[in-house]
Amino acid sequence: MFGLNVHSSRIKYFYGSRKKILKRIIVSVTNDLVTDSRVHKVCISLTNLSFDVLLIGRKLPGSLPLKKRAYQTKRMKLLFKKGPLFYACYNMRLFCFLLFSKYEILLSNDLDTLPANYLASALRGKKLVLDSHEYFTEVPELADRPRVKKIWKAIEKKIIPKLKYAYTVCDSIAELYFSEYGVKFEVVRNIPERQGKIQIPGDKKINTSKKIILYQGAVNIGRGLPEVISAMQYMENAVLVIIGTGDIIKEVKNQAHDLNLGGKVLFIGRIPAGEVKFYTAQADLGLSIEQDMGLNYRFALPNKLFDYIAAGVPVMVSNLPEMAKLVGHYNIGKIINSHEPPELAKSLDKTLNDKESRKTWKTNLQKAASELTWEEEEKILQRIFKNL
Repeated sequence: MFGLNVHSSRIKYFYGSRKKILKRIIVSVTNDLVTDSRVHKVCISLTNLSFDVLLIGRKLPGSLPLKKRAYQTKRMKLLFKKGPLFYACYNMRLFCFLLFSKYEILLSNDLDTLPANYLASALRGKKLVLDSHEYFTEVPELADRPRVKKIWKAIEKKIIPKLKYAYTVCDSIAELYFSEYGVKFEVVRNIPERQGKIQIPGDKKINTSKKIILYQGAVNIGRGLPEVISAMQYMENAVLVIIGTGDIIKEVKNQAHDLNLGGKVLFIGRIPAGEVKFYTAQADLGLSIEQDMGLNYRFALPNKLFDYIAAGVPVMVSNLPEMAKLVGHYNIGKIINSHEPPELAKSLDKTLNDKESRKTWKTNLQKAASELTWEEEEKILQRIFKNL
């Protein structure tokens, strides 16, 4: 139906001799499902709560194949790949699918899936939950597009005040939503599952004898990537490894080429969510140096930061409220105040070579990793959905 690929059609499960029909949750995102670790963890948690989970996304020409998962997945092929026509097409297709599907609960991920979910839930009389991964209307990509931003803000103002169930990624964003709309958002941070010692497969090893500075995640504006690439001109005995892709990937690749940094900047590209940890564990320093480009980045608490912590990797973060609070609380790395390449290079060099501080950070990382686990964080998620 609707040209979708179905990995599984199971609705009924058996427990011993007793047959039980599970409550179905349809989860929707606008990405291709491959690298979205947060949504995958949520779907696994919901499956463990005995929900029948269907995750819907989209399929792009370059999308990696999906491995079989413990829940059902569908990926829509859409005529448009980005821009207003993509979002309109996606929401119309999703709305038509939801209008005629069986489910009890809809889980909408971010504002860009909310129109279809809200309309379908209202017409069908079903429960709707929003998982807001970010403060969507303040993302840097909308900063210079006032008309587009105005449209998304109008959608936000129309729907969010009517929500009964919602959660987001940090306290600051939850407080913003409450102050603006009077809606209480729970906080479910994007923390990885508890993991033991990571054994790195031979084909995942980074081929360098130099110290590894790692950036993993979306290669978008405002992430500090052009600045750190420029800083690599001043670095010795270190290599910058970038895992991921995004809106400015061509620009930063061209920048590294123009600066003759072929041996100092390595681009690994997109990696399936379950394999990123093999690269993270090899790093000497993990970067999360977002710039203060609007409220979304100002209050960011990225999942890559928790991935670094889980792997025992000291971190370097911007002096922004949520990240600085976390890093300062556990004392697990460096908080920087400048993105100027020469100053950034000095901070990188000191952070990589300060043996006493690194010894302290490594010890503290063990404590942080033991406390910051999805097994603890998902208890909040369990409470939300058990109440439904």
